[in-house]
Amino acid sequence: MDDAARPLDGAQERIEEHRKGELVLKVTAPNGRALPGRKITLDQVDSAFLFGANIFALDLDDADADQRLYRERFCALLNYATLPFYWGGYEPEPGRTREARLKAMASWCAEHGIRTKGHPLVWHEVYPSWADSQKAPPLQLLETRVKRIVKEFQGLINVWDVINESTVSERFDNAVGRWAREVGAVRMAAEALGWARSANARATLLVNDYNISPAYEAQIEGLLGGEQKPDAIGIQSHMHAAEWPLERAWEVCETYARFGLPLHFTELTVLSGHCIPQNVSWSNYREDQWPSTPEGEEKQLRYLEQLYTLLFSHPAVAAITCWDFADGGWMNAPAGLIRRDMSPKPVYERLLELIRHDWRTNVAVTTDAGGETHVRAFYGRYRAADDSGARAHFEHMPQEPARVVLELA
Repeated sequence: MDDAARPLDGAQERIEEHRKGELVLKVTAPNGRALPGRKITLDQVDSAFLFGANIFALDLDDADADQRLYRERFCALLNYATLPFYWGGYEPEPGRTREARLKAMASWCAEHGIRTKGHPLVWHEVYPSWADSQKAPPLQLLETRVKRIVKEFQGLINVWDVINESTVSERFDNAVGRWAREVGAVRMAAEALGWARSANARATLLVNDYNISPAYEAQIEGLLGGEQKPDAIGIQSHMHAAEWPLERAWEVCETYARFGLPLHFTELTVLSGHCIPQNVSWSNYREDQWPSTPEGEEKQLRYLEQLYTLLFSHPAVAAITCWDFADGGWMNAPAGLIRRDMSPKPVYERLLELIRHDWRTNVAVTTDAGGETHVRAFYGRYRAADDSGARAHFEHMPQEPARVVLELA
């Protein structure tokens, strides 16, 4: 039976093949002399794979216990955070932005070893009410916004969801919707990517959509045939009504892997409470009291353990971002890895084991007569240490030389 029929079959073998690589370490003295018989401890301090969540609830002005636990638990598990740049929220009045707050959030993430992504730069929703009343055309204002933000945040944020859900933008009666109807989804996305690229040529730029359909495939094909190409493909996977069968998740990976770009699961929602009834439109569903339950948490645990394993095993997937980190975020749903009181759910504890233990390499080795040691190790950043107290840091990454020379006293 093939992977599409039983996608978890062979997952551990795929993880071993695609998430690890052979690493040759040569340990030398400062004068270049090889150091044989040197005992070295290798500790992986970060993963090349991006395990994330949105960090919208981070409030650096709040010193209460819940906020402290939110930060501690985010840092303990994840290495990637999505920050909010919705136009109407980021700039509620012309020229009055939340740049200072977002820079503080991004700086805090950097200080704690968390890589960041901004979301979204162009979207037909959260459109500012004032945009249509300005002297400058709304699209000119939007272009200025994109270029300014990407430039101002360069170095703090180098990954962006440039355009969000553009395959359905034409349904909306505002300047973004009219733009989509006029030029089509491909040209619209290409222009937005071009704006962002001109502001930071080294940024990683994504298109992002929930409309996982031939329309999205056609848009990506069109972009790859033009001058403005995305660097990665964003795939939303909100599961408020029901979990995707694992077969579907694998099929989505296979479908979009053919484009040769990294896949980012940008908005993953799996509930630990009741799901939305099948006969109700989930996009309009609201509930003031939407509790997490023990039965729901067990179900969430079982499913996400399998889904994370599946996605981590697929060579095209580079990032997984939960939406949200704590319950009570978007739609007030119990979709977090931790509860409203910031206590960890069972899925948090299991992901902690997988991400920080099972999918990391921490070993003790001894160099051979030539001062070398060979290790098959997960990709990421490492700290090496010996008994004398000498320390060194290095990276072990895919598609990079797998030979590292460490200079230790």
